[in-house]
Order: sequence, then structure tokens, then C-alpha cells
Amino acid sequence: MKANPAYDLPLRTDVRALDRALRGAHNLSYWLDNPERPTPLPRLVGELRAGLVVVGGGYCGLWTALLAKDRDPSLDVVVLEAREIGWAASGRNGGFVEASLTHGQENGERYFPSELDLLERLGLDNWREFASDLTRYGIDAEYENAGVITVATEPHQVGWLKSQAGPTSTFLDREALAERVVSPLFRAGLYEAEGEALVNPGKLAWGLKNACLRLGVRIFENSPVRKLRQEDGRVVATTRAGSVSAKQAVLATNGFPSLLLRNRLRTIPIYDYALMTEPLSDQQLRSIGWTERFGLTDMSRQFHYYRKSADNRILWGGYDAVYHSGGRIKPEYDVRTETFRRLADHFLHTFPQLPDIRFTHAWGGMIDMSSRLVAFHGTAMRGKVAYSSGFTGLGVAATRFAAKTMLELLDGTDTEITGTKLVRTKPLPIPPEPFASATVGIVKRAVAQSDRNGGHDGPILKLANRLGYSFDS
Repeated sequence: MKANPAYDLPLRTDVRALDRALRGAHNLSYWLDNPERPTPLPRLVGELRAGLVVVGGGYCGLWTALLAKDRDPSLDVVVLEAREIGWAASGRNGGFVEASLTHGQENGERYFPSELDLLERLGLDNWREFASDLTRYGIDAEYENAGVITVATEPHQVGWLKSQAGPTSTFLDREALAERVVSPLFRAGLYEAEGEALVNPGKLAWGLKNACLRLGVRIFENSPVRKLRQEDGRVVATTRAGSVSAKQAVLATNGFPSLLLRNRLRTIPIYDYALMTEPLSDQQLRSIGWTERFGLTDMSRQFHYYRKSADNRILWGGYDAVYHSGGRIKPEYDVRTETFRRLADHFLHTFPQLPDIRFTHAWGGMIDMSSRLVAFHGTAMRGKVAYSSGFTGLGVAATRFAAKTMLELLDGTDTEITGTKLVRTKPLPIPPEPFASATVGIVKRAVAQSDRNGGHDGPILKLANRLGYSFDS
């Protein structure tokens, strides 16, 4: 049965009304528009020696530095960040802390069927350790173990949600869901408490930075690494004004071009966008029934994610996933009026009880997508360099697991983690240009058609899945 998707329609709100709702919105991540944002540390100038140099000061790099220093307090660790700590994906995401290492069970079954139980356990262990470390290091990231409700907006999705209900999740029919959140689009929901939490992304990045500094990690900002080479049995990371010579190195550069040529085609930069509303009054929250603290997302492949901030704003993001020809990454791509209008329209269609809502922030940013939607890990330069990349939007918790994985890879010993197929294998490369742009366009149209066709894959997605490419999100 073909469904009429809730969101795959032309704008239903008058453009003038959308522009009024967006008027005055700051084109900056709400999480970063904060007076608590720390002053950047000085850039690297001169030559240094260290035991470990970490390239990239996002979640992945900071967790690596923190865990490395915790394991060996005598280890001299240096972090080199190209801009400011948390300025990129780590400060622009929705703040969903998910335990999954495989981008969901279905995707895990596709690529790691024989070790799915192990990966689920490792993911939950990491999720719990994530929360424990926030307490241990005194990081105030506004952590909320409030769970997430996934909603069905189309008839065929209701059965999918029922089939996924388990020991730690609760299926909510239309009436039960309406007791927790009210929208004319919602047909059913699945509440998951275990393995789902929320944080303030900016405060998490800055908290990790401060924890690293307290342990003695040396951090240099505005210090982009231009080259990585071996010299006299060591790894040398070179910036514009200096260099770090270290026994080992970690690359945690997200979707930016890898310093390792072998990984240049293993990810592509995809732009994701989000809006943040003004603070909602108690009356407004009661009008939509959303008085609890859980996060929300929907079942479509072109999905939305939304949650409340500490001051009861609603973050509304997702749906559009934009690739720019040539894999270009530019500041001007952070602002996309077409997408902001579409997101605002979808918000008002979801919550028509809030016709006069205003959005105070509208921003975008790049995430690193791999062909199997899962981060990959490995080593280079005879085991002296470890890397992780390809988190595909699920990196808030998974970057901590990646940090642990990279440190174990640098140790050179076989462990429960390093022995998994998740670590031992790599995703298929993304086709180079000009094929990448054409492929992304074809697949995006096929994904939209699948949502329109009751979730049934057409020939394009079936072929991609057979070849080993995943496009479930």
C-alpha cells in the first residue's frame, strides 16, 4: 500500500509566515551561542615532543586524550585543533547520546550479524561509562537520562515499531502516545529508556576540554595540521607555525579530508541542519502534551530529531541531508534558507498548536558519512597512527568508544574490541567525483521514493544494499 508521507510534500505554510517565524534567527548553533564559551587557547608555535599527539579537538580527540591520560598519567599528550574546541560537529549536533555502535539493529544485522550481541553489549557498556565519566570528571553537560520516543507518522511504520518492542522498550499506541506528546501526525510510538540520553553538546565539548587540561593534556587551538610524516621512528604532525614529534598519533578529524590518503574516499561530508525555538511557556508545552524530558525522532529514512533544551526550547533538526559537489566544506554551507524554511514548515505541521512560534537559531554543519553508516577504525604508519571516522551522526557516545578502540589499537594487543569485524573491516569507498554527486542525487531520490512507497525499497536501493552500501538514514 502506498502511503502519503507526512512530510514529503510542498511547503504547506505560507512562505511569508515561515520567514516571520525565522526572522532574526542567529545562524549559529544554539549550543555555541553561550557566554560560557571559553576563550580559545593559544596556537602551537615552535617544536614540541610528546608521547601522543591527537589531531582534532572534537569529542573523538578529546575523549582519546582524556582516556590516554587517565590510563597513564605520566604520558605527555598534545591535542592540535584546527579552529576552536567544539566549533564543528561536536558543538552543532542534537545532543542525543545513543548506545548503538551500529546505527541501529537492522544496520548491525546487515554488516555484523555474528557479533551483534557483542556489539550491543559493548555499546551499552560504553554508554554507561560515558555517564559515569561525566560524574567522575565533574563535567556539567546537562546530562539527562530521559529516553527517546520514536514515532510512526505513516501506517506501515506502526507494525515496524511493534516488532521492535523489547524488554527495555515500550510500545505506545496512538492513545498511549497522546498521553505523552500530541501531534496529528503521530500514529504510534516506541519509548526506549535504556541506551538513550541527552546532553548539551557545547557544554560537553568544553567540559571534556577542561577535564583534559586538569589532567595535564596540552591543547593548542587554531593549529590546523597540514602534514603527518614519519621521522626517526616517530610521527611528526606539522602545523603552520610549529610541529609535534610524538611516539604515536591519533587522527580524529571527522569528515574533513584525512591526512591518510587511504581514507580520503571512505567518508563524504554531508550537511545537516537544525532550528531552535524560543523558550516555550508551560501553557505551550501542555498544548502539545510534551511535559516530560524525553527526546523524539520519527521512523522515516528522511527523519527528524527533536528534543527540549534545559530552558524548554525545542531543537528541531534532520530531514535534509545535503552533499555539495566535490565534497566541498565551506562556512557558507552552514546557512541554507531552503532547508530552514522546510524545517520550520515541518515543525508547524507537526505541532499546529504552536502557530506563532519563533525560531531564535538556525544553523547547519558537516557530518562524516561512511558507506555503511558506521564508524571505522584502523592503524597506519606501522601501527604508530590510529584513526576513527565515519560516525554518520551518531558520534556523541560512539566517539568515546572510538577513543578506547584507537588506544587499544596503538597498544598492539588483541582485545575483545579490536577483534571485532567492526574494527577489523572497512566500509566500501565512496565513488570519486564526478560519480559521487550523481550517486548521491540518485540515492536521495530513491530514499524519498521508499518513504513514499510504504518503506519498500526500489531497484536502486536494493542494488546498493547488495553491493554493500547502506542508506537507511
